[in-house]
Amino acid sequence: MHHRPTGPPALGRRALLRGLAGAAALTAVPGLAACGSRRGDPRVVTMGSNRANDAQREAVGEILGLWEADSGITVDLNTIDSTSFQESINNYLQGTPDDVIAWFAGYRTRFFAERGLISDVSAVWDERFQGAFTDQVRDLCSAPDGKQYMIPDSTAPWAVFYLKSVFEEHGYEEPATREEFVELCERMREDGLEPLAYGVREGWPAMGTFDHLNLRINGPEFHMGLLDGDHSWDSPEVRSVFGAWAELLPHHQAAPLGRGINEAQTALVRGQAGMMLCGLFLTHVFSEEQLDDLDCFAFPEFDPEIGSDAMETPVDGFMVSADPRNPDAAMDLVGHMGTRRSQEIYTAIDPQALPLHQDADTSGLSDLDTKIMRMIADAGALTQYMDRDTRPDFASVVMIPALQRFLRRPDDIADLTASIQRQKVSIFGR
Repeated sequence: MHHRPTGPPALGRRALLRGLAGAAALTAVPGLAACGSRRGDPRVVTMGSNRANDAQREAVGEILGLWEADSGITVDLNTIDSTSFQESINNYLQGTPDDVIAWFAGYRTRFFAERGLISDVSAVWDERFQGAFTDQVRDLCSAPDGKQYMIPDSTAPWAVFYLKSVFEEHGYEEPATREEFVELCERMREDGLEPLAYGVREGWPAMGTFDHLNLRINGPEFHMGLLDGDHSWDSPEVRSVFGAWAELLPHHQAAPLGRGINEAQTALVRGQAGMMLCGLFLTHVFSEEQLDDLDCFAFPEFDPEIGSDAMETPVDGFMVSADPRNPDAAMDLVGHMGTRRSQEIYTAIDPQALPLHQDADTSGLSDLDTKIMRMIADAGALTQYMDRDTRPDFASVVMIPALQRFLRRPDDIADLTASIQRQKVSIFGR
């Protein structure tokens, strides 16, 4: 990404931006349902949002406040926690959803586009975002028909994070290859550290380990084909991923099924663990001062012919429902959410988010964020994450229990992959 000299002054990454405009009302509700009495009013547009933590609420509120001031239209915002949002969204979109919906790019957007549950926003792309995003990001927001169905606004990439002070104290260097990675893990163990912080009680964090190993061992094309249902899970390629994982398990914190991801992150913060494979969202457990000590590197190369430039870069953004009550306002609002100005505001307030607009001013980013932005720019492929790159029912019903089973019995790979394949066929039909 490059700096464009014109426009507003640089924003401090975590400066809290206040006073730009009145923030829209943020309403927490127990379940995902459309805002009610004012739907259909030409002076109102409604939004359903999964941006539920304090920083996300503040950031969304600031951005919506700007749009309200410019447009003269009020935003009724329906905000609930991300898990409830995901569990309810399919029924919600088939009912009477809000006009604009916060969601995820990749398979999760294509799934709803192919079922006619969201609107084509290609006209917004053509009018407002020519050249604003990379082709990879545009593809992630598109369906097989070549049209765009999401406006992207931010990402929280994955990497291997560590404390600079711990590496400096012990003389560690960032590993680039599998051999260097294992050697570093062994040194950390000898120095009294848990090499890899690990907590998968919630289930989904284990998906990140599989994804990175599959990307490094079999490459991004195979990885995406596997998650699309095009390859067998009971194959030598997949078994090799679980085999490599089994070899790395002794370097992870023991008993990970009984530990939550927040507990694992805390081990990294306290210097009890040397590294952690995680998304940028782990910054929420660090104080402002501690964040200066945080650094990262790309998950190492396992095969020189495949390399290490494929990156898990979950893209978040906004969709328009299939039949919005206020279509013109809805299209204008999603366009507003994807602008350079909106992304700079959002990512300045939310520490786990980075902008995707190629003209976004990055001069206020921390050294860590700048490093990750370079990693994104240099990536040969951007993937989303297993639960965003495949069918939701397969991810939650099959893969979470399968990965938990592997962590309990890592020597049972052949039976495990055969079981996954049988369930995959029943879901994908192939």
